[in-house]
Amino acid sequence: MTVKKVPELSEVQKTELSELFGERVNLDKRDRHYYNHDIGALPPLVKKVIGNTDPAAVVKIRTEEDAVKLLEFANRHKIPVVPRAGASSGYGGVMPTKGGIVADVTLLNKIISVNPEEQKVVVQSGIIWEKLERKLKEQWISVRAIPSSAPSSTVGGWLAQSGAGYGSYEFGWGHESMEKVRVVLPNGKIKEFSGPELRKLIGTMGATGIITEITLKVQKLEERKAVSTSFPDASAMKKAIETIRKNKIPLWSISFLNPEWADMKNKSPQKIHYGEIVDKNRPVLPVAYVCTFMYPASRDVSGLTEAIESAGGTILPEEIAKHETEEWFKSMKVKRLGPSFIPAEILVPLEKMDTAFEEIKKRIKLPVLTEGMVISDGYVVLLCFMRHSERSLLFNTAFALSLSILKIAEENGGRAYSSGLFFASKKQSVFGDRLSEIEALKKEFDPNGIMNPETLEGKGLLNTAVSLGSSFEPMGRLVGNMSGIGEVKFKDEKEIPAEVAELAYSCSQCGYCVSECDQYYGRGWESQSPRGKWFFIKEYLAGREKLDQRQANTFLACTTCQMCDARCELDMPIEHAWMTMRGKLIDEEKKMTFPPFEIMAASLLKERNIWANLSKDRDKWIPDDIRAKMKDKAEYAYFAGCTASFVEKDVAVGAVRMLDDAEVEFTGLGDKEACCGIPMLVAGKWDVFEKIMRMNVANMKKRGVKTVITSCPACWLMWHTVYPQWAEKLGIEYGLEAKHYSEVLVERLDVLKPKFKKPLNKVVAWHDSCHLGRAGGKVYEPPRELLKAIPGLQFRELEYNREQAHCCGSVVSLIAEPPVAYKLGGMRLQEAVDVNADILAALCPCCTVQFRVAAEKNNMKIESQDLGALVARSLGHDIPDSTNFALQSWVPFEKMIDLMQPENMTDLMVELLPEMMAAMPAPLQTMMKMVKYVPGMDAMMKPMMPIMMPKLMPTVMPKVMPDMLKAVERRVPMPDYMKEQLPDLMPKAMDNLMPNMLPEIIPLLTPRMIEYIKTH
Repeated sequence: MTVKKVPELSEVQKTELSELFGERVNLDKRDRHYYNHDIGALPPLVKKVIGNTDPAAVVKIRTEEDAVKLLEFANRHKIPVVPRAGASSGYGGVMPTKGGIVADVTLLNKIISVNPEEQKVVVQSGIIWEKLERKLKEQWISVRAIPSSAPSSTVGGWLAQSGAGYGSYEFGWGHESMEKVRVVLPNGKIKEFSGPELRKLIGTMGATGIITEITLKVQKLEERKAVSTSFPDASAMKKAIETIRKNKIPLWSISFLNPEWADMKNKSPQKIHYGEIVDKNRPVLPVAYVCTFMYPASRDVSGLTEAIESAGGTILPEEIAKHETEEWFKSMKVKRLGPSFIPAEILVPLEKMDTAFEEIKKRIKLPVLTEGMVISDGYVVLLCFMRHSERSLLFNTAFALSLSILKIAEENGGRAYSSGLFFASKKQSVFGDRLSEIEALKKEFDPNGIMNPETLEGKGLLNTAVSLGSSFEPMGRLVGNMSGIGEVKFKDEKEIPAEVAELAYSCSQCGYCVSECDQYYGRGWESQSPRGKWFFIKEYLAGREKLDQRQANTFLACTTCQMCDARCELDMPIEHAWMTMRGKLIDEEKKMTFPPFEIMAASLLKERNIWANLSKDRDKWIPDDIRAKMKDKAEYAYFAGCTASFVEKDVAVGAVRMLDDAEVEFTGLGDKEACCGIPMLVAGKWDVFEKIMRMNVANMKKRGVKTVITSCPACWLMWHTVYPQWAEKLGIEYGLEAKHYSEVLVERLDVLKPKFKKPLNKVVAWHDSCHLGRAGGKVYEPPRELLKAIPGLQFRELEYNREQAHCCGSVVSLIAEPPVAYKLGGMRLQEAVDVNADILAALCPCCTVQFRVAAEKNNMKIESQDLGALVARSLGHDIPDSTNFALQSWVPFEKMIDLMQPENMTDLMVELLPEMMAAMPAPLQTMMKMVKYVPGMDAMMKPMMPIMMPKLMPTVMPKVMPDMLKAVERRVPMPDYMKEQLPDLMPKAMDNLMPNMLPEIIPLLTPRMIEYIKTH
């Protein structure tokens, strides 16, 4: 039976699904759109053949029971279900061609059991290979083979796809290391597959059920060595590999690049971080066949060098082998030179590999980049790419060349690497004698045909097109060979800067950035991931999406932790792109930033801080004895920042106590200090940032400062990196360097160590701040050295540390969506709980506030303390704990953030309707009163409101402002200094907010305003 297409669920179905899965169901039309594709970029003509692939719903599967419930629901209602994990394949296996429900299994990501003695592990299917390998290494074991997309692909996905990767030379296809598999069949029943029965699952791409659990064979962890070589041609490389196989030299992995790939790799853009080249010393590959042989260090591989050299190969310098193995999972970096690729993935026998290369070179006129893997069964996987641009009309005709490469494979005893939606017409050659078993399984357990329809059988028109393309391959090749493109240039277009558009089309959609992005895992949906944002930009430029306020908020919501930059397979400057979009959308296009930032901006311009405090109180935290020692002018200056000055004063006091004990002479800006400006930078309010920056730089120079010492990592990032860049852009002489106090103090530990007096007999875990670590200067060891100097302290690392450290979830998340921030903070705190820590220590005031608030919200009994405060206390100083004060200080901000949600602002305006009506011009008041007496007048008002309100608000708002201030005070508990400033801050914030917020408020306000008029 073939299930019908289900583009939308009925209201009854939506209700039932929501009752079953709660917040793990997404029915939003825009969010669903992000689940309509996989890693491949399809030609427009192919997209038309496939049609709309948006699902009707997305459900996150957390347990096997969830999968059972979902499939029982789907069978009752005859709704298609498409399992989806990393979506890192390009065969259409996760594309919901018939709509229905996407079952996102990425939450099935646990390790169930590990048995090092038997060398077996049991895992849930959605666990990412990279995470699994990292956890196994803790127990001195390792996976046997691993896909080249390990940072995003899942264990279940490799079985569903049927893949080979690193280690396949020794251990074969990925599924050969899988011993047992649990599957929820399409009828909702659970079945275990093992032995010969596994044949029914391999490569079926979710068409046979939802894989939930897999038993994997693993091996003892061992150091590996690598030898990289170059060969003049494919025949020489083949000869070397055949000799290695014949002589049974015990290698683990053999992978290679062809000359075109090596050449492109040399030309690919270097990694840039804040304008600086990171990989300056990357080695240059020979433009030849570059082959890397890997093996466990304990093995005797004598004969390897002879096999290579006797075939005409050359052993390359060790630095190349080291670089190539470090770049294991970054082969797609060459796509930066695309910006698009036409793929062709084939399987050929080793003995025909050189012939296949020769035929590809002879028949295909576009340069073909090829990466290869040798498998234990004597076959070679060739992953081929041809550079192109998916925005070009020629992309349609050039795509025919992928069928030409497939035909070359078939002529040489090979086949398509996999089947799926796009190559269903080739399924007989892909599955062989397994096909009948798979189809029998489908017939028995999927009578309604709900399970990933069209993935096995294909789509009629597409099957026909592929078959015709294969039959008329010479003609398609002739046209395809004439469809090359020259240099692809981008320009500013539809509010998207050229540099951002180019990156969007360069993005390989590999998903490396997804699972570790806190914006994504805090919210859970693809739209919030970096991959999702790149997809949006392409859809927007193609006219299929709108760049509205909701999408502007998605760009703004990035916490700037730069995890995506660290993980990107293409080394793209992702966070820099989102920062560029902030400037474009907020600073230039005047879209709305997150409303609380407007209050902060008003406070900054008035009192130079983000906490709505008084500038005259900024330096009151300074102890009298320290103030007496501080110089008017000095080479060093301590810059406390807003949060340490007003909220977490233990941070600032601890810092200066340590500097004083280490005999560092320093000055400070006192009450002239202003916020570093980073909130305004991330808010897109760059005009305010510039004013603040100019003020701080000028004040430092007046004091003769050469080095600014900070406690706050964000302040450090501004002084160290962002200020000098802006200074250069604005023509300001800068000449200042910045250091974190930990960098200064570790150089003086010989002075400090004898002064430690009080032991801290507690277990302390360490949190690496994003802005000082991964996003900033990679300052990882100085804080650890300082912390470990405390006597009695037991130090523990968190699971995610240094460059892999997870963000605390503060700043942008805390301002935009506090519940998300509390979730993120709770996840980081849980890491500390997991290592049995008493205290989670950090050196960032904002991280510490976040952890203290998150601990309270999540009811977690773990302390969060500042590094400087801990050290200073151990040095014998009385540093009061500011936890309670931080929690109290956050309350007004939490309430204000909540108030500024459109629904709550509407409630506020409804309360003010009497004052608003009275403030309107008399003729308008008369017209509005007619609603009460003239039939149909209310219907006429509805379309008029979006036009009238924006024009009225500038005159109405000042008149109702006194009453608005009272209403705000009733909703937001505030300290006296905040109440004192509110009459200045609120009007300025409202002036900036209302033009952009009204479109969200008017639809909510209009019916309530009409009802008010009718009843008053």
